[in-house]
Amino acid sequence: MGLISGLLLFPLAPVRGVSWIAEQLMDAADRQIHDPALIRAQLTALNKEFEDGHLSLEEFEEAEERLLDRLDEAGAGPGERSKAVHSWMREPR
Repeated sequence: MGLISGLLLFPLAPVRGVSWIAEQLMDAADRQIHDPALIRAQLTALNKEFEDGHLSLEEFEEAEERLLDRLDEAGAGPGERSKAVHSWMREPR
C-alpha cells in the first residue's frame, strides 16, 4: 500500500479492525460448533439430563438429532454417529 492510498484509506482503519475482529469471532464460533469432541461431550450431557428426568423424551430426541446432525457435518467419519449412539447404550443406567 502506497503513501497516498494509506492516507486516503486511513479513515476506514476502524472499520477494517472491527471487520477483522468479527471474522476472528466467526472463525472461533465455527470451530466450536464443528468440534467433534465438544459435540460428543454435549451428547453425553444431554443423555445425563434425560436420565435425570430434566428432559422429556421429545425434547431429548430433538436435541439429540440436532447434535448428531452437527456431528455428521463436522465430518467426524461415517461411523461416528452410530458410535456415539451405541456408546450411550453401553453405559450403565
